[in-house]
Amino acid sequence: MLFNSLSFAIFLAGVLVLHRLPLSWRVRKLNLLLASYVFYMAWNPPFVVLLWISTLTDWVIARRIAGEQRPRVRRYLLWASLGVNLGLLGFFKYAGFLLDGFVFLVQQAGIDYQPAAPGIILPLGISFYTFQTLSYTFDVYRGRSQPWGEFIDYALYVTFFPQLVAGPIVRSHEFLPQCEAPRRVTLDQWTWGLSLLTLGLFQKVVLADGLLAPVADGLFSGSGQPDFASAWLGTLAFSGQIFCDFSGYSSCAIGIACCLGFRLPENFRYPYAAIGFSDFWRRWHISLSSWLRDYLYIPLGGNRRGLHRAYANLMLTMLIGGLWHGASWTFVVWGGLHGLYLVAERFARAHAGHLAIWQSPPVRLAIGAATFAVVTGTWTFFRARDFPHAFDIASALIGAATAPDLILTHRGFDVVSVGIVMAGLLIAHARLRHHSLRDAIESAPWWIHSLWISLMWVAIFTAPGNDRAFIYFQF
Repeated sequence: MLFNSLSFAIFLAGVLVLHRLPLSWRVRKLNLLLASYVFYMAWNPPFVVLLWISTLTDWVIARRIAGEQRPRVRRYLLWASLGVNLGLLGFFKYAGFLLDGFVFLVQQAGIDYQPAAPGIILPLGISFYTFQTLSYTFDVYRGRSQPWGEFIDYALYVTFFPQLVAGPIVRSHEFLPQCEAPRRVTLDQWTWGLSLLTLGLFQKVVLADGLLAPVADGLFSGSGQPDFASAWLGTLAFSGQIFCDFSGYSSCAIGIACCLGFRLPENFRYPYAAIGFSDFWRRWHISLSSWLRDYLYIPLGGNRRGLHRAYANLMLTMLIGGLWHGASWTFVVWGGLHGLYLVAERFARAHAGHLAIWQSPPVRLAIGAATFAVVTGTWTFFRARDFPHAFDIASALIGAATAPDLILTHRGFDVVSVGIVMAGLLIAHARLRHHSLRDAIESAPWWIHSLWISLMWVAIFTAPGNDRAFIYFQF
């Protein structure tokens, strides 16, 4: 069920009505848990077994770790959790990728080996709920959290349907304490939740799918060498599309949770207003970047073992972050490029960060513009179907295309729509860079808020029905 589908609207209405009935808090939590399983099973029922395996594995192992005093046994238990969770993730997500790598190696050795296609289907949301359950086990292992006492609460934490499929990746200390006492939804929570749901659907249906996706598809679904203008128009369209699509999902998830009385962490903080690449990753997919920082970068040593070790840790973290997104070398290169940007930025700060010029408004504006341009260009490797395709587009972006043969027909509407959407995004991100969306909305008169909500719903209902899945569903 897509958030932007009629079936989900009916499902959500039923869940909200059931959640408002005068039932005990335990029964209402059980209802939410069952509804979450129904939501997940609507995609492919058998894969719910994998969700149960991850849930039960980390529930049992975390309790064993907490009750075990011997360090060696605790480590074995942690490795058991990693083996089960990453084993499932590796098989379903990376088996084909690893098989392709093995075939390439043996063919380089002169052996003609052609295995049968594995035909493995990727379970929906497996990358997200795997990282979520692992964070619980890691926190118990490190003594940051104690095993939770109520299994229903823990199962709901893993399976909570608003964020189950594409995040945000929630930590146990953020969600489980909310399960202790009944969540009473106030009028303010209800209004804010519906506002976020409306904003998320507007971002997805109108901006991402209606205005930007057709232009991005014209570039990335085509073949041949694009010209300079076509490359930039299509790449800018995808830059806006992926933000509106993923941020739209996160807004919907946070809004739906709010209507149920739960609070989820923000996942985006105006990333296209970032000044520098470390700032970008503090604002883009925050729940993943903070997960990689806390459970990978810092355990590797972070920046505690010298500058060169910090560079290596940054590169490894971003390479794994790229691979997390998909079983393809293009994602690894995308992550590796961001790793190089972070290393270059760390190097520049170490050697010239003390200069006052970096704080001057013109220089900060230039750095922000450069950050956006480079991030946008790097999306090429994220979206392109293979390396030759990515290199064709990347060379066109820097004006190095030779004899372009893919010159898109730029309808005036496409150019204007991409220009208006991207200009609006950049202006909004810049103005809200140091503020929260809620503060900005509450500072405006109520009638302006109501007018904007009404206009967004009109746009949602009149937008062409493309029924595109959210981009991050494939991860």
